[in-house]
Amino acid sequence: MRNIGKCVLAALFVISFFSLQATAQTGKKAVMLIAQDGFQDDELFRPKEVLEKNGIAVTVASSSLTEAKGMNGGKFMPQVLLGDVQTGDFDAVVFIGGSGAAPSLDNPQAHKLPRDAAAQGKIVGAICIAPRILANAGVLKGRRATVYPTEGGKLKDAGVNYTAMPVEIDGEIITADGPDSAVRFGEEIVKALKDQ
Repeated sequence: MRNIGKCVLAALFVISFFSLQATAQTGKKAVMLIAQDGFQDDELFRPKEVLEKNGIAVTVASSSLTEAKGMNGGKFMPQVLLGDVQTGDFDAVVFIGGSGAAPSLDNPQAHKLPRDAAAQGKIVGAICIAPRILANAGVLKGRRATVYPTEGGKLKDAGVNYTAMPVEIDGEIITADGPDSAVRFGEEIVKALKDQ
């Protein structure tokens, strides 16, 4: 009887181990781009947690490798410089909002990443004011997208079909309106990556 109990426990351990391995190793990778000063904490940490819980490896990029500071006091040490991000290394490129994202609205280096990612059929995401980066890069023209409510007119001016939804999905492009939608934003990125 003891041997049967040990066999059952061993079988459960093996099943659990391989289930965890499958979750932890999807082979999918995402890069999240944050401002060095003034990224929106919830928009980084909540989707990042959702992605990682679903086995997606997340790299965080910024304009410096020194500690980045969030609007609400959060801190994060970026692993790669914005200029060193190669879209071919990732399955998703995700822009995080916050007041610090404003300088990237007209940054050619920031515009190149979503253009390259979209051209390669990668998932492109942006939340809060960051969808304006995608709009200024030209990847949202004629597409459905959302953004932080105060920025909706600017999306329309850029030829975007602004929907004012909390989260909007148009093909491989996923946008969200702000921190209250951060978890769902992460969940939609996960779904899109699983469907790739």
